[in-house]
Parts: sequence; C-alpha cells; structure tokens
Amino acid sequence: MAAPTLRAGRLWFLSARRPPPPPPRLLVSQTRRQRHDQQPDARPTPASPVAKGLLATQYQRGLFQEVFPPQPADEQLIELLQPGRPPVTAYCGFDPTADSLHVGHLLAVLGLLHFQRAGHDVIALVGGATARLGDPSGRTKAREPLTAEEVRERARGLLEGLQRLFQNHRELFWAEEGNRLGSVHFLDNASWLESESVIGFLAGVGGHLRMGTLLSRQSCKARLSSPEGMGLAEFLYPALQAYDFLHLYRGYGCLVQLGGADQLGNIMSGYDLVSKVTDKDVYGITVPLITSTTGDKLGKSAGNAVWLNRNRTSPFELYQFFVRQPDAIVERYLKLFTFLSGMEIDHIMQVHAKEPEKRGPQKRLAAEVTKLVHGRNGLESAKRCTKAFYYSNVDALENMSDEELQELFREAPYIEMLLEPGTTVLDLCRKTNAIADGPKGYRDITVGAVSINHITETNPEAVLILGQHILSNGLSLLKIGKKNYYIIKWLQLSHEE
Repeated sequence: MAAPTLRAGRLWFLSARRPPPPPPRLLVSQTRRQRHDQQPDARPTPASPVAKGLLATQYQRGLFQEVFPPQPADEQLIELLQPGRPPVTAYCGFDPTADSLHVGHLLAVLGLLHFQRAGHDVIALVGGATARLGDPSGRTKAREPLTAEEVRERARGLLEGLQRLFQNHRELFWAEEGNRLGSVHFLDNASWLESESVIGFLAGVGGHLRMGTLLSRQSCKARLSSPEGMGLAEFLYPALQAYDFLHLYRGYGCLVQLGGADQLGNIMSGYDLVSKVTDKDVYGITVPLITSTTGDKLGKSAGNAVWLNRNRTSPFELYQFFVRQPDAIVERYLKLFTFLSGMEIDHIMQVHAKEPEKRGPQKRLAAEVTKLVHGRNGLESAKRCTKAFYYSNVDALENMSDEELQELFREAPYIEMLLEPGTTVLDLCRKTNAIADGPKGYRDITVGAVSINHITETNPEAVLILGQHILSNGLSLLKIGKKNYYIIKWLQLSHEE
C-alpha cells in the first residue's frame, strides 16, 4: 500500500456576476479509468476547483487530486463531506516493507489528518499480511520475500511512527475551539487476513473479482510478458487489498480509501468488490506522489527515501531536506505539507519575493514538517545541529546531546577516552588514529589541518583545556582536514581539574 492519489474533475469558480453553477463535479471518468490501467503513471489533467467543504478545499491546495468512482458518486461524495454532515470514515494503508514511513508516505498521512480536522473518523492501516505478498504496482520485478517475523517487527515500527504523527498533530497543531477532531484507529490487516481460510476467501470474495479487469492493467500485462513473469501471490495482492476495504466497510462503516497516485488501480478493485458485495457506494481519493529533482518517486525501492523514524533519518537531515527545496516548488509544498492557511502562505511568499536570500519559505516549511514528524524537541534539535554544522556555533555544539552529535556526524567514529593529566592536542590526534604517525602527523597540526570544537589548533603540544577543547557536556569534536570528523566522549571527567 503506497502513498495515495486521485484527480478532481471539472469545477467552476463562483462569481458575483453570474448565478451559482450546478454542484461541482470531481470524478475519474471511464476514459480516465481505462487510461490509468494502460498508463498508471500518467499525470491528471488540471481542473478548476470549487464548492465548499473538505474535498474542494484540499483540491485547491493540491493535496487531493482525483476521486473515484465516476458519476453519480462524485456529487454524493461532495455532499457527504460538506460541513455539518455526520462524520464519514476514511482509511489509508501502509505496507511495512520497512520499519519506518518516509516522506513519500507523508501526504497520505496528511490526507487522513485533514479528514480528522474536518471532524471525520480515520483508520491508519498497516498491511502486516499484504506486505508478505508485495504490491506489484509500478514494479518491474517482485519484492524480496519477507519472513513473518520480519513483517511483524516492521509493522510495529510503522504503527509507532503513525501513532507519533497523530499525537504530534493533536498536541501541536490542533486548537479545540469547539470543533471536533475525528477519532483515529490504528489497525493491522494481519488480524483478519491471517485467520481467513484460502477456500473461504476464494469462495466468498473471489467470485466478485473479474479476471479481465486484473489482467488488463498495464502493470500486470508488463510483468506477465517479462522474462521473470509474475507470481500468483503478487497477482492476488489487489484482491486482498480490496478485501481490506470490504472488511473496514463492514466493521467501521468506512466509505473512503485514500492512496497515492499509483494506487488508483487497487482503489478501483476495492470499490468494485465493496459495491458488488454490499450494493453500496464507496469512494477513493488520491494524493500526489512526491518525486526527487530528477523526477524519481521518493521511496525505499528507489534508494532515495527520507525516513520519518529518527534512527534512520535524523531531525536535522529531515529539516535540511526541506530547507534545500528550490523556490519553484516551495509554495506548492507549503500547501501540501503544512496546515498553514492560504493567506499566511501568500504572506510568506510576498516576503520571500523581497528577501529571497533568507529562504524564509523553505525554513518555515522545514520547521512545520519537522515539528509534525519529531515534535517540538525534534525541531529544536534540528536547529541546534544546523547552527553547529553550518555556522560553527560552539554554544550550539555544547548544548548537543551524544545522540545529536552522532546523528549530525553519522560517519564519524565515536570514541570514549579517559582524560589523563597533561594530554595534548597531539596526544588526542594520535590516540584517535586521526593523523599519521611521525613527522607528517605533527606537521598536519602545525599547518592548520586540525580543529577541535571548530577552533583551529596549530600547536601540537598545547594541553587540552576544559571549557575550550572539552565542552561542558563532556564532548569534543575533532576535525581533520575538511571532512574527517571524530567524536570524543570523555569518561569520568572532573570539571574541577
């Protein structure tokens, strides 16, 4: 289950000079449906937004791209999501192919959060069962198989990450003010799929899923004609994901599935199954896929994932990822990745036009996302690391924890040492194997190739001083040349020496 996506159809702007138009329509036409089966990565044609309510608001911001099915369900969904109507339940699934979500999943999570903010109920579903099959969407070959224990461990990591995002949102981004924040359920489809018998599943659900529809999809056709072919497990993946939708409809009244743009085919399968079994209307909404500057989808498979768990990508690295976004895309990202109002975003961009060198929109974007993902402490950590790394700020360095320093300099050796009386700069460099033995290492120091805590040291015989070479947090940052760092943790340190 990848990040979600859907396109909105033709909508008209309201004008004071003309009578109100008929209700706006957001839909995926039959033509678009067929085109997606043939070209699943094709970009949707832009349309003009309008109407009130969650659907139109997020369409205007660019978060919701398409809705499914085609009319007449388009008008029904708009009506269901109007303010003042009873809450609707929406879900999005995330397969635990890794133990962490990444930035490519974040818009799907934000889609759920916007449903919550509008008073609707949401389900964050981890695919503890479907991950063992592997989603074939957009893939040229099968995923490496995972053991049951590997999937369970990764599912736990994903659930913890999802819970943290929803908790940070509630604590840091939600002001009650009499409005209802919808409920959230965290589920794992292993809890129902692993207890389903093969015969029971095929007899009860299999008859409602059409082979022609599954075989007509481009991803399926391409794989079937490839030398490697396609295994039955992958082929049945859309059927199991469709069953998730049916299960959540029956158990939670779930009417909406969110997914990334590459998930429209799976969403269609879910709609087909639920509508045939229950004779009720359900819906799908997609969100954009986030790509790198080269146009590649961000994610684990592409090898360019920016993770949301701290043990994989630090708050500093996440913060810097968004700070580095180009001017051409930053306004769009402010609308997609933050809860800032359109008026505030306009103001940020107006200030940026006058002071582009300050990169104000990028810094605000980075701060908002880092706070959502890692909380207020994570944002403060990212800013400390930024000052220490890019501005050689000794105060920031002194306030950093061991964890932050190791995150900031991931490739740097972390060395624990006892401080002996009279230890010199040369002793430190040699004990850490940071310089060559003999005259060359000595000379490297004298020519200014060595710095401790951002201060260049040219005297090899200088004795280390507490408060200068050794910070109050018991750490020293040794740098040799331009890029070689060493983190020294001093043990049993007495600040009275």
